[in-house]
Amino acid sequence: MNGTEVYLDHAATTVVREEAIEAMSRVMRDVGNASSLHATGRRARRYVEEARESIAEAVGAHPIEIILTSGATEADNLAVKGLHRLRHKENPRRKTLIVSPAEHHAVLDTARWLQSDEGADLAWAEVDRYGAVTSDSLRAAIATAGDTATAVAVMWANNEVGAISDIPALAAMAAVEGVPMHSDAVQAVGVLPIDFAASGLETMAITAHKVGGPQGVGALVARRSFKPTPLLHGGGQERQIRSGTLDVAGAVGFGVAIAAATAEMRNHRERVGVLRERLIARLRTVVPDLDVNGVPENDPGRTLPGILSVSIPGCSGDALLMVLDTNGISVSTGSACTAGVAEPSHVVLAMGGSEERARSTLRISMGRTTTEADLDALVEAFPEAVLRARAAAGVR
Repeated sequence: MNGTEVYLDHAATTVVREEAIEAMSRVMRDVGNASSLHATGRRARRYVEEARESIAEAVGAHPIEIILTSGATEADNLAVKGLHRLRHKENPRRKTLIVSPAEHHAVLDTARWLQSDEGADLAWAEVDRYGAVTSDSLRAAIATAGDTATAVAVMWANNEVGAISDIPALAAMAAVEGVPMHSDAVQAVGVLPIDFAASGLETMAITAHKVGGPQGVGALVARRSFKPTPLLHGGGQERQIRSGTLDVAGAVGFGVAIAAATAEMRNHRERVGVLRERLIARLRTVVPDLDVNGVPENDPGRTLPGILSVSIPGCSGDALLMVLDTNGISVSTGSACTAGVAEPSHVVLAMGGSEERARSTLRISMGRTTTEADLDALVEAFPEAVLRARAAAGVR
């Protein structure tokens, strides 16, 4: 990364840890397919299984419950499609998938595809004004679905606004109704204590590149009872759920990174939480009409410490992003672009925000390499960037 850049988009991907790079480099010098039976293959398999054990330990799972994938998008697809199809096959009356409208698109788009291509019905577990799914909203969604429910999908912590949902409580509620639950825990791992065994979840998606590992490798954490129709057919790797030659170096990098992130978790959470609270106060000083999306700063235990979502009236988030980018500052918006057309943040809309607020959203996300100097640079550039973005929108 260029030394002149200020990187504040750690929720998108974070800096790869040096220890992960070193471990991957060592492994990549070895030849071996982890599915081969000879000595080099067995050595590669040992690397993978040691990594699997590290990943499992970090999230409170058994190693056999770790199914290595290309990332969380694949894991979410495996889980949501797998759970829905399994339950529908057992009982054709079951065809209602319960999801939160604030989910990552890896879950939302999968649910909508099941709706359009396989006849699934969708019931919505609405989020509160902070972006979290409550017990009341899930109870209402389960009541709507009745005995037609196939599965529930609620993310552990929201990737745009940082709101944390009480996943064990929600999973327990779903279990009373006999409905399995999946959670995208990508943003939570390495920041919050995660215990899959105690969570009540049937499946959970995680990924390496949010904890300082490489991009392109993740895992579906799944109970042994989870036996879906695979998305990929071939060699039968990963409990015959995910065929394909294993990325040995990627798995090793994932294992090293998630172990390090878990070991540092408490200190990281406290340090970055302090940075977030200071940043909110400083940004409000230079842009007084700035609004915070999500959990208010006086209740930090309900939000991820590293994610700050703000809306600036009269200011397009996309325009503000580009102005800050010209100043060497990397942030993101809450919007998703489809075919080059910027759309308002579906998360802010799900929270009850107006379309104007959803279009004026900016996400600032901090990680283990974020410094006070990074935030100084952002605060210094922010007022002028807001003025320029408002001027581009014709607002004075």
